[in-house]
Amino acid sequence: MEKKQYERPIIKSLNQGLMNKFGSRTEYTPMTHIDGCAVKDLLEEYGSPLFVMSERKIRDNYRNTKRIFETRYPKVQFAWSYKTNYLNAVCNVFHQEGSWGEVVSRFEYEKALNNGVPGNKILFNGPDKTDDDLRAAIKNDSPIHIDHLDELYRLTEIATELNVNPRVAIRVNMDTGIYPMWDRFGFNYENGQAWDAVNKIMANGKLKLVGLHCHIGTFMLAPNAYGIAATKMADLAKSIKNRYNKMVSYIDMGGGFASKNTLKGSYGLGADSVPEISQYAEAICSALLNAGFDNDELPYLYLETGRALIDDAGFLLGSVISNKRLSDGRRATILDFGVNIMFTSFWYDHKISPAQEFGQHTEDSVLYGPLCMNIDVIRENVTLPPLKAGDQVVVHTVGAYNITQSMQFIALRPAVVMIDMKGEPHVIKTKEVLETLEKGEVLPDYLSKFSL
Repeated sequence: MEKKQYERPIIKSLNQGLMNKFGSRTEYTPMTHIDGCAVKDLLEEYGSPLFVMSERKIRDNYRNTKRIFETRYPKVQFAWSYKTNYLNAVCNVFHQEGSWGEVVSRFEYEKALNNGVPGNKILFNGPDKTDDDLRAAIKNDSPIHIDHLDELYRLTEIATELNVNPRVAIRVNMDTGIYPMWDRFGFNYENGQAWDAVNKIMANGKLKLVGLHCHIGTFMLAPNAYGIAATKMADLAKSIKNRYNKMVSYIDMGGGFASKNTLKGSYGLGADSVPEISQYAEAICSALLNAGFDNDELPYLYLETGRALIDDAGFLLGSVISNKRLSDGRRATILDFGVNIMFTSFWYDHKISPAQEFGQHTEDSVLYGPLCMNIDVIRENVTLPPLKAGDQVVVHTVGAYNITQSMQFIALRPAVVMIDMKGEPHVIKTKEVLETLEKGEVLPDYLSKFSL
């Protein structure tokens, strides 16, 4: 008979009928398997820490979101946001489901092309497009979303030089009642900048205005803000129709839908307080349908949803290094992954589950990473059972931005595994080694020798 782990007694005061601000015991239910694969087996085979993506969850998320929008609006097209998670395996799952590509840089653009996305189905966003970037987009007939006047003028010159009429849209920013406004990008609606850009495009005759684009913010918790934005985008489209007798072919509402993560400082769990996709869809689709477009001129609705489609499909598995008591008596647990690969721990209180069964005792703890810096904090306060060195944990909802924003600081980046629809794991990014870090370095000859 296996000997049970010793757990020291813990005395805790109880306030009958009162809920503490950290919620109930939902956070430390053990998670021993992901899509049928044992966590301990995954860590044993691929090393700790380890990112794990669920292909089944990705496809389910996409199909559900697509269904929700298409039942509310007749013309919908998704474009996968590469910056959210640009691993080729992840991108191609979305492309297999019918999603186009949305990029904000040249290397993302080339990744999309290399993945087989036709150029005319890659939306090129971002404020930092070089002349070479613009030429590449023109060559591949990609819709170019213009961010500022300097880009508009350069693009006009290139179009004149090449004697082509590239397809373009303008990015529009506006007041949706959410502050601070995202008015750094694009042309403002209220002060006339957007209308001025439209008139410049229509007057020069060198660019083909095919769409309008906006992205009102990130992790947006107010669906009604999208309704306001869609109404203003529709009004701009109708103004173009009235003055120039031209109807834009699409209105791109960008992304920004929140995932079910819990923001730091929130009193409620994200699973309970974050709006459902249907609420965003209702606000956007109703605004467009009620805008007064003729049915035969309804613009396509483009969506660049990223976080809400991928976040809960990603997990980070790791192991406990050690425990200690801080000077104020709090329990501190040190894990083998830090903020270098889990950047979102700066603004989310990620759900963290033990990967093995445990007893009844729990304790408020601080979870630290292994980096030699005091800000390497995974959770500032979390209620967990006492974890010992060698125990394993699962961090939930890490599929968005952590892989793309991870960095090689003190610790190299781990492998990424995707579990397919049949429950089989596949390596989609190998674990980094020293050669990975040093690739691209050039050591001048005069620095190659020294004597100590």
